[in-house]
Amino acid sequence: MQSIRVTGGKPLSGSVTVVGAKNSGLKLMAAALLAPGVTTIRNMPDIADVDIMSEVIGGLGAVVRREDHALIIDATHIGSYEAPYEMVSKMRASIIVLGPLLGRLGRARVAMPGGCNIGSRKIDLHLRGLAQLGVEITSGHGYIEASAPYGMHGATIVLDFPSVGATENLLMAGAAAQGTTIIENAAREPEIQDLIQFLIGMGARIEGAGTSTVIVEGVSSFTPVDHAVVGDRIEAGTFLAAAALCGGPVTVHGVEPEHLELVLAKIAAAGAEVTTGPNSVTVRRTGPLRPVDVATLPYPGFPTDMQPQFMALMAVADGTSVITENVFESRFMFADELGRMGADVTIEGHRALIRGVAGLSGAPVKSPDLRGGAALVLAGLVADGTTTVGDIHHILRGYEAFVDKLAALGADISLIDEDDE
Repeated sequence: MQSIRVTGGKPLSGSVTVVGAKNSGLKLMAAALLAPGVTTIRNMPDIADVDIMSEVIGGLGAVVRREDHALIIDATHIGSYEAPYEMVSKMRASIIVLGPLLGRLGRARVAMPGGCNIGSRKIDLHLRGLAQLGVEITSGHGYIEASAPYGMHGATIVLDFPSVGATENLLMAGAAAQGTTIIENAAREPEIQDLIQFLIGMGARIEGAGTSTVIVEGVSSFTPVDHAVVGDRIEAGTFLAAAALCGGPVTVHGVEPEHLELVLAKIAAAGAEVTTGPNSVTVRRTGPLRPVDVATLPYPGFPTDMQPQFMALMAVADGTSVITENVFESRFMFADELGRMGADVTIEGHRALIRGVAGLSGAPVKSPDLRGGAALVLAGLVADGTTTVGDIHHILRGYEAFVDKLAALGADISLIDEDDE
């Protein structure tokens, strides 16, 4: 087991390049199951979640190999329709194989998902939507059994909530259904738009990318594609929040600034100077941090995946901030750990009241989830003394070379074996 040790007080400056978005790349891997042949996905992050998804689709019959930041997936022979618990339990995103398996084989047996414990993320929307496409669904003994013995047919599906996962599963299933599928209240995230472009490259006919109404004309077959994953806006946002905490200037390359529009507006409102360029953003701060209120919402709202990092930023702002979490009800779990470092955070339901303090103090803390763990590392960058962050498997799931990239910007940070503590 390893931990991250960070000694605060070091300025950050320089540049860093982010890789492809985890939240897109994993779904593209699943979508590759639709097309017999060899698909190449470029700009793939080298993270644990990609390794897990490689195991999941490998267990279905795909042959996966990595060449640097490219993933080559041979989906010629998909001989199994079952994603077992041992693999799905490691990562919730594995549920996304439901749609492409139904599209390719007409049936799927997928274990109920696991993943980060950040609140209820029910898959009812996935299942209700698939049922409208003609899929027969049963569940029991920890598995979802889905089949379309008479084939899938188009339907108009209105989502109760713009769920990213449900939109993705329905896009992939609908692309293989007969007729027209209309998804109303669809998710609009850049990662959804990336999946749509990937599917179009495979031969799908889809309109409405980036809007709340997506129209899918089913096709009978798909061909392999060569595609580069969209830049990871959450990885970029994490480094930009670190720059705002520590002063910068830090330039992040490999991200479309438009995908971070509201995050950048909030960082600027907090007192930092934000400069954008083609596929890059620079943040620097010379004055005090100002308190800013944020409320998480589906894209284009403030992303829930940036809420913990922003709380770390507000913990040392000059005043009181309110963060309202509207997406995941348990996303404040890391606030107790931040409190161990001297932050003044009061949780009231789905709101957090953050009273900025003059400084944080280093302490041993544990990462409760992926983004909460990253936020604790960020807090350690400005804390007095040394902070040791444990349970970092969450962080390694979603950030490639996180420690190395921060060290290259000037942070006093390292990976250590817990036995050395």
